[in-house]
Amino acid sequence: MPPMILAVAFTAFCILLLARLAKRRSVALPPGPQGWPIIGNALDFPTSHQWKTFAQWGDRWGDIMSVSLLGRAVVVLNSFRLASEMLEKKSSIYSDRPTFVVAGEMVGWDHIGSQIQYGPRLRETRRLLSQFMGSREKALKFASHIEAETHRFLSRVLYNPETLVAQIRKTAASTILMMAYGYTVQEVEDPLIQVAERAISDASQALTPANFFVDMFPKLRHVPQWVPGFGWKKGVAKMADTLTEMREMPFEFVKKQLANGTAAHSFTSKHLEGRLSPEREQLIKDTASALYVGGSDTTVSTIASFFLAMMRNPEVQKRAQAEIDAIIGNDRLPTLADRNDLPYVNALCSEVMRMCPSAPIAFPHVLSEDDIHAGYALPKGTMVIANIWKFAHDPRLYSNPWEFNPDRFIATDKKPAEQDPHDMVFGFGRRNCPGMHFADAAVFMTCAMSLAVFDITKPVVDGVIIEPAVEMSSGIISHPLPFQCSIKPRSAKAESLILNTNELQA
Repeated sequence: MPPMILAVAFTAFCILLLARLAKRRSVALPPGPQGWPIIGNALDFPTSHQWKTFAQWGDRWGDIMSVSLLGRAVVVLNSFRLASEMLEKKSSIYSDRPTFVVAGEMVGWDHIGSQIQYGPRLRETRRLLSQFMGSREKALKFASHIEAETHRFLSRVLYNPETLVAQIRKTAASTILMMAYGYTVQEVEDPLIQVAERAISDASQALTPANFFVDMFPKLRHVPQWVPGFGWKKGVAKMADTLTEMREMPFEFVKKQLANGTAAHSFTSKHLEGRLSPEREQLIKDTASALYVGGSDTTVSTIASFFLAMMRNPEVQKRAQAEIDAIIGNDRLPTLADRNDLPYVNALCSEVMRMCPSAPIAFPHVLSEDDIHAGYALPKGTMVIANIWKFAHDPRLYSNPWEFNPDRFIATDKKPAEQDPHDMVFGFGRRNCPGMHFADAAVFMTCAMSLAVFDITKPVVDGVIIEPAVEMSSGIISHPLPFQCSIKPRSAKAESLILNTNELQA
């Protein structure tokens, strides 16, 4: 071959090679902190209040940034726009979940709700829930139950205001357990609530990234419990037993009630009608338990945040009470049917959800195939974390984001309403919360009824006003840390509404 042709061919080959290398360099993972060989950023990854560290990383590295955990890419999104583009518009490839050895294989959460891998079982689970409660109209089928349980909450708080959070927790559990199983909670030390609370606490521990070394080195799960350093496996076995008990106890209750002809209408009783295969029965059992796990703790967090916010923002509380007084009067309690007539109370609930999102970071999505987004290459298996807390406090979305201001959600001639936090706090795409409408109704009802009858103020001890601390716990679900609160009836008429036994028995 003539030298000239060889030279041209070699030059062309070099140009193509350089172009390919340049393209590979131009399409890479998003930027992020430099990691170490093999372990990547494992030592940098936060174990507490991850959302704050992620936001700090975002300030330095941008709205989309990445770290490496033992060779696995983890992408953090600090932009609501990017989360919507990726997790909503590309949900067909961004809907898988990470595999957790402890929480999944060893405890059993991989068969329940949000932890199910993307595929037929998840689609069927979501279909069942959507048919039962997947819209505001379907959630309103439970309006009378939500209203009655909230009224009972008012009575409990009236007599025991110092146990506010415990009463919030009991009411959230009662509301969801009746809907899921037709189960009426006992007033004192209900056994099902006790089991469920232990299971939720276990889940928060087991599902927190980096809590268990075995999640990073899965082969270690085969090491016997008696080996020094592996005594934790005994605690994990107890977690599995608790989860099994939480699934079986209420399910067997419904089956017994059905056999006796006394079953109340519920998700489980509805779906146990007729002959079912063992596989179908197991699906119903797992889906029902997901309702409680997925909804109770988030609702508790949001309502506790509401009381904290009212104590700290008396002018907002007074304006919401004035709206209720003008629209509802003081002869009855608000109901869910009044919701559209109470725009400021609605906006107040939205502001609570924005200011204190119960799940500050969305549970990780996993990319099921390679993707290129925003100029970055994201390989299959990449874990994607949406920093909801950052979205909710982003000045690009919310003016004065650290100010508690329900007016931001009320459009006027001079300004449009700001971004609805419901679009972010309930998750994204095919992984959003299927019970969001039920949970939203329960939160609204508790806030509206409480505002109608209670004044929520800072406590006064020995003539000194106690300023509440505004600190949130770390974990999958974040709660306000314990705070003192003064809760008193607004008037004698308000107290009589709370004590109306006819309504309490409704």
